Formats: sequence, C-alpha cells, structure tokens
Amino acid sequence: MRPGVRLTVAVVLLAVVSGCGLTSGSPMVDDVEPGTVGQGKPLEGASLTVTSKEFTEQLILGAIMGIAFQAAGAEVVDRTGIQGSVGSREAVVKGEADAGFEYTGTAWITYQGNSRPIPDPREQWLAVREADAKNGVTWLEPSRLNNTYALAMNQANYERYRTRTLSEVAELSKSDPGAVTLCVEGEFANRADGLPGMEKAYGMDIPAGNVTQMDTGIIYTQTAKGACTYGEVFTTDGRIKSMNLVVMEDDKKFFPNYNAAPTVNSETLKKWPAIAEVLAPVTQKLDNNVAQTLNARVDVDGEDPHQVALDWMVAEGFVKEG
Repeated sequence: MRPGVRLTVAVVLLAVVSGCGLTSGSPMVDDVEPGTVGQGKPLEGASLTVTSKEFTEQLILGAIMGIAFQAAGAEVVDRTGIQGSVGSREAVVKGEADAGFEYTGTAWITYQGNSRPIPDPREQWLAVREADAKNGVTWLEPSRLNNTYALAMNQANYERYRTRTLSEVAELSKSDPGAVTLCVEGEFANRADGLPGMEKAYGMDIPAGNVTQMDTGIIYTQTAKGACTYGEVFTTDGRIKSMNLVVMEDDKKFFPNYNAAPTVNSETLKKWPAIAEVLAPVTQKLDNNVAQTLNARVDVDGEDPHQVALDWMVAEGFVKEG
C-alpha cells in the first residue's frame, strides 16, 4: 500500500475517526536502555503517544520511534496501526498522539491540497514543514527513505531489454511497442500522478491492451514471473529485493517524493525539545535499502513488525536491550 490515499477515502476515514474517537492504545513495554540515542534519558518523565498508519512500513517506523523514546526515558503509548492516512495525521494535529512518521508527498498533496509535487526532495520537505507550522505540526529532519511509485522488471526481461530508466522504457515503447506490457493497480492506471501522467511526461503511448490492472500483491508475483514486462511497485517494498526485481530510475523526476520524516505535535515538542535529538540519528539511517530489508522480514518472512524494529535498533547500536 502506498503512503497516500485517495482524498475521498481520506474524508470518509476522517469522519469515522472524528465520530468514534481513536482507541486508547496500549503501553510499549520494551526493555531497552540508551545506546547511541537517549544518553542521559532526556525524555525521563514524558508520557508520549506514538501513532502510525496500518501498513507494514508504517508499523515498523512507529515501533522504531517508540523504542527510541523508551530508551530516552519516556513512557510510551502505542497507537500505531490506524487505518488510512488521515486518522494518524489528525491524531498528531489534535494532540491525541504526540508523534509519528509521515511522508512529504502525502502531506503536500493529500493534506495540504496541492496538485503539483516539488521535484527536489529537500524543497518538498521545506514546503511541507512551512505549510504545517500553522496546523500545530512540526516536521523534523527527513530521511532518505522515499516510498514512491516506480516500474520494475524481472531479471530475465532486464537481460533481454536492458532498460534502466523510464526514458529508456519510453524509447522501447516506440521501437518495439509490443515489448512494453504493464501490470498496475486500478488507481495508478487512472491517477494524474500515475500512469497517464507518466506517459505524458515521458512521451509514452502504451496501448490500453498492453496494460493489465490487478491488486498490488499480484503485481509483484506476475512481474517476477514475467507475465508483464514491467510492474508498478513501491520503491521501499521488501518484495523488490526478495524477488530480485530491477527498478527503473525516474530520470525526469516525475513521481512525487514521499520521504519519511518524524512529525511531532508542536506543543509536545515545546515541552520535550529533546525529541528532535533523540530521533535525528535514527531518521538519518533510514533509506530505501533499509526499508526494503525490514519490510521483507514482515511481508516475505512473516515476522512481527515490532520485533523487526527492535532487532534493527539494537543491531544499529541505537538502543541496548536490558
């Protein structure tokens, strides 16, 4: 599942959240001590609620945040796994949760109502941060983790066609139209920031008969089998690595940047400014390779997201188990 949701779905989810309230959550009870983060326990005495959306990557990121807070001395309430983007977002805005990882592109397009993404990832983050200041949400420094759209192919098709960029896919679509077949989600097939926009940006003209719509999970297996030459993927999905798929570079920077960054209720950050220094080194370590590896442990190997997060935090030396 991608970081963003269609706005119509988001509005419905907001109504549900507003109508019945969020669940109270449960305590995080990891036995952790400071490693390279949390030295001196600067969050001693804080009671912080961490939130996330319901898909794998978000569950892992929420656990990572909560574990860092615990190591720094805070009592942490786990309110991760909220369905849809807007629910977890509104929890931070309203102060029902104190912090969660969010994606720059989701905020810019879905929450802040812009139609054109900003191509430079840093500029996109700065714009989102400035716009959200008035909403009582502070964006901390972003990670390199960028969970956006991409096209990918299996190794056999890569050996045959040797495309590495979307511009080369466009060239192939002109020189050998039958070679470019796509497996995509219905949403991607119709969104302006999906297939129609990509075709326009790259000068592609892919016949409708070459495009097959299917559910996300099936796209990965069908692409790996070679049932379609290219499949729509999300760049941090663990199945890319486990299925040894080759991802095409978006060399014209068409797709929005969806860099993950901690978002914190501004009042909470004023009270506990050490949150920023606790999270900074952890966020700095997050990139697409880390995300693919951790996501695969859950989506491919069936492991528990919280345990995967804890293992990584310990392995990186951020925290020590008590």
